[in-house]
Amino acid sequence: MIDSVNYLYPAMRIEAFLRESPMFTVKRAARHFDRVAAEAFAADGLGFMEGLVLAAIFFEAPHPIKPSHLADTFATTRGNVSHAISSLEAKGLVQRKIDPSDARGYLLTLKPLGKKCALRVIAAFDRMQHGFERKAGEAALTNALKVIRALESCNHV
Repeated sequence: MIDSVNYLYPAMRIEAFLRESPMFTVKRAARHFDRVAAEAFAADGLGFMEGLVLAAIFFEAPHPIKPSHLADTFATTRGNVSHAISSLEAKGLVQRKIDPSDARGYLLTLKPLGKKCALRVIAAFDRMQHGFERKAGEAALTNALKVIRALESCNHV
């Protein structure tokens, strides 16, 4: 453990590097956020991506959404979005319809149960956001996002 004393093992030499590594810190934070989101969405049996998909479809209503648009917006693969959609569909929350302008694709809308679930998900996202703001402060959080985005644009290998 980097930030706490670990009584089971002596400190590793790499820990000094890890404490200064933005890449490691962001990766560790992402794993933490996955756990926080899993807890927040546990009552509905949803994962983070499923929550994002539900929230996005809810906010875009009454206009249906293409899965490829979701993948681009979330900067993830179409496979990740497809997996989330299949799960949401199996839970009776989302409906797929063939895109009338392109029969190769489909459009997503929320079913009534999905709308109710989306409201709970949005409330959970809102609680998480307020928690981050309370913990770090709004200004610090805004600056941290700027730094993370700057680091994300780096392509040093």
